[in-house]
Amino acid sequence: MPPERAPARRRAAAAGAAVMLTGAAVLLGVTAGRAQAAEVSYATKCVPPSGIGLPDVNGTTKVEITAPATAKVGDTVDVVWKFTQAASKNPDIIDLPANSVQPSGTLKAAGAQSADIAMQGPRENPAIPKGGAMTLSDMKGSLKLTAAGQVTLTPDAYVVNALSTDTRCTPTQAVQPSATITVTSGGGSSGSSSGSPSQSASSTPSGTPGGSGTPSPSSSPTPSSSPTGGSGRTDFTGKVVDIPYTCQSPIGEKKATSPVQINAKKNGGSYGLTVQFKKSVMNSPIDIPANSVKPSMQVTLGGSDKGSVKVTGPANQAPVKQGAPIEIPDLTGTYKPGATGESTLSPGVLVIEALGTTTTCTPDSTAVSLTLNTEEQAGGASGGGGASSSSSGGGAASGGGGLAETGSGDHGALKALGLVAGTAVLLGGAVFTFLPGRRTR
Repeated sequence: MPPERAPARRRAAAAGAAVMLTGAAVLLGVTAGRAQAAEVSYATKCVPPSGIGLPDVNGTTKVEITAPATAKVGDTVDVVWKFTQAASKNPDIIDLPANSVQPSGTLKAAGAQSADIAMQGPRENPAIPKGGAMTLSDMKGSLKLTAAGQVTLTPDAYVVNALSTDTRCTPTQAVQPSATITVTSGGGSSGSSSGSPSQSASSTPSGTPGGSGTPSPSSSPTPSSSPTGGSGRTDFTGKVVDIPYTCQSPIGEKKATSPVQINAKKNGGSYGLTVQFKKSVMNSPIDIPANSVKPSMQVTLGGSDKGSVKVTGPANQAPVKQGAPIEIPDLTGTYKPGATGESTLSPGVLVIEALGTTTTCTPDSTAVSLTLNTEEQAGGASGGGGASSSSSGGGAASGGGGLAETGSGDHGALKALGLVAGTAVLLGGAVFTFLPGRRTR
C-alpha cells in the first residue's frame, strides 16, 4: 500500500470515532434528562364504601413514578404515577364497563422541599370482567420547585372511583421513594416542557347521577279522596303519594323517596292497575344496553281487602346513553277483589332486576293512593284474612292503607338511589375484592 495513504486512513478513523463518541454523548444526555423510576411495592389497606358489607382488606400496591432527573429552582415539572399492580381485582358481581373507573391520589415530595402533590388519572379503562384484574389509568400532577437539592417523590394514599362510589386505599408501612429530582439553583424557567395537568385531584365522585325529571302533566281528572267504584264508572285515578324507600342491593343499603300514583280501570269484577312514577329516577352513569332493566312492584291492599297485587313493567327497549335520564315505565297488573267494601291500594315493595342483579326496595311507610268500593270475587285477594297475595301476583303484603302518609324525611330524591343502573351505581362500590384471596361475601 502506498505510504501516502496511511495518514488519510488515520484521519478517517479518528473522524469516525469522534462521530460515535458524539452520538453516545447525545444518547447519554437524553437518558440523563429523565428519571429512571424504580418500581416500589407497599402494603395497602383499602376501605370500601360504608354499608356495602365488605370488610377492610389488606392488599399490595405496585407503583412507578416518572419525573425529570434534573431541573432548576422555579421550574414546574410534570410527574406521572403508573400503577403496575392495584391492590384488588374486580369481584364476581358485575362486569365493569369501559371508562367507568378513575383513580386519584397524593404523591409526597420530601428532601429539599416538602409538598403533597395532587394526582389524578382520566376515567379510562378497558372493560373489566367479573373476577378480572383491576386496570387503572396513569395519574398525573405537577410540582413547582422552590429549593435546590434532592427532592424525592413517594406514592401515598389513593382513591378509586368506580361508577360513582369511592374505595380509599392507604399505605400501612413506610413507602420507599420511587423517583428523585436533582434541583439546581438559579434562573429556571417557570413551566414544564409539556402541558401541566391540574394540581388539584378531587376524590369526589365525578358524574354522580342526579334525577332531573319533573312530574309529568296529568290529563286525568283530579283524584277524589272518597271511595270510588260503585256508580257505573270504569276509570279511577289515584293521588300522587311520596313513598320513602329503604333499598337493599348486593352491596348494601340505600334510601330514597319517589312520588307514585296508582290508577285503576274496572273490567267486570276486576281492575286493571297502572302504577306510575312521576319523576325520572336518575341520570344514567353508564351506557345501559337494551332489555337489561326489569322493574316490578307489590301493590299493598288495605281496608276491607288484604294481600298484595304484583304489577310489572317492560324491559327498556332502547339503550340508555350515559348522562341521559332513566325512566321507570308504567307498571301494570290485575286486581281481583277478595272482599266487599272499601279497599285501599298503596305502593309496596319495589324490585329492580338489572345487569344480572336484584335490588329490593321496601317502603319505610306507605300511603293510600287509591280507594275503591269493591265486590268480592271468587279466587280474589285474601279479603279480611292474612297476608297472602292475590292470584295475579305473589309476595306478602307490606303495611296497609292505615299507615301514615309521610314525606321524604331523611331520604334524598330518587336520584340518590342507584335504581336501574343497578344496578350499576350501587354495585360500583363493590369494585374491590382485595388480594390476597379474600372474596366478596
